[in-house]
Amino acid sequence: MSFKRKILITGGAGFIGSHLVRHLTNKYSDYLIINFDSLTYAGNLYNLKDVEEKDNYIFNKGDINNPSDLERVFLEYDIDGVIHLAAESHVDRSIEDPNIFIKTNVLGTTNILNVCKKYWKNNYKNKIFYHVSTDEVYGSIEEGFFVETTPYDPRSPYSASKASSDHFVRSYGNTYNMPFVISNCSNNYGPNQFPEKLIPVIISNIKNKKSLPVYGDGLNIRDWLYVIDHAIAIDLVFHKGKIGHTYNIGGNNEVSNIDLVNQLCDIMDKKLKNKVSSKKLIKYVEDRPGHDTRYAIDCSKISNSLGWSPTVTFKQGLQKTVSWYLKNFDWIENIHSGQYLEYYENNF
Repeated sequence: MSFKRKILITGGAGFIGSHLVRHLTNKYSDYLIINFDSLTYAGNLYNLKDVEEKDNYIFNKGDINNPSDLERVFLEYDIDGVIHLAAESHVDRSIEDPNIFIKTNVLGTTNILNVCKKYWKNNYKNKIFYHVSTDEVYGSIEEGFFVETTPYDPRSPYSASKASSDHFVRSYGNTYNMPFVISNCSNNYGPNQFPEKLIPVIISNIKNKKSLPVYGDGLNIRDWLYVIDHAIAIDLVFHKGKIGHTYNIGGNNEVSNIDLVNQLCDIMDKKLKNKVSSKKLIKYVEDRPGHDTRYAIDCSKISNSLGWSPTVTFKQGLQKTVSWYLKNFDWIENIHSGQYLEYYENNF
């Protein structure tokens, strides 16, 4: 079967990646979607069980830190588009071990860029390298909003590694004429998010009647975006974004951490019919080092130029997310028990 496009998605078994793979596989039957993932702790092929039999989907196990893995997949599938999501992404882990973030997020990104440069051989017609990044590269903002021209001011090893990879992508565009686009997105949430992140941690702990950890005074503010809205935005930027441009993607949902936890308590208590408020489980813990005060995204560029805006309100998204986790609570338990690794070993 011949395909109109062959798109390599790195990190396609991760949280955002799996939603993007599903979206593109279901929407574009004439595209070959290649999910390239090394299946580290946060990669989970079970997230894509519903598309694994589709003719236009392929899983290819490989590591962006190993150039030969990348060269193999480029040779085998004649890739003409890359959407790069593979990354170490948890701030707390970056504080504990910055080196793995440098290796994967910086060197891994340059490995992919080098393979694109080698195999596309300056014939960049209908080629594109799309780098998916974060709003954390901008640092913290007291007032106003991050725009695409906001100076970078990363405050954690994670955000510094993503800022560096952003700069490398732009440098390959300037030096080698590599056609690229970049998007910087706010906090994602929704189904299948790895249970080290705030929202699934709170949902799981409420259900298990464990303490609900909140950093510092809980007043740090984040903008939240439902993950499926992000997948739709990536689709638009990939197909219609202007080469060499950056697009900020946000949810227009600024919420403090403590307000978020309180909202989750209210939703969970209602769904579980709890007689005692889960808010009694809230426990303030020592603040994270270098904890940014506020992130806020101005996404008017993608809205005005590409017609994108979030479709799921924060209230709707939290309801959807809580309902999914309660319905699929064994998903979290199976991650902790390693059963999904066994599923991979038995099926791929």
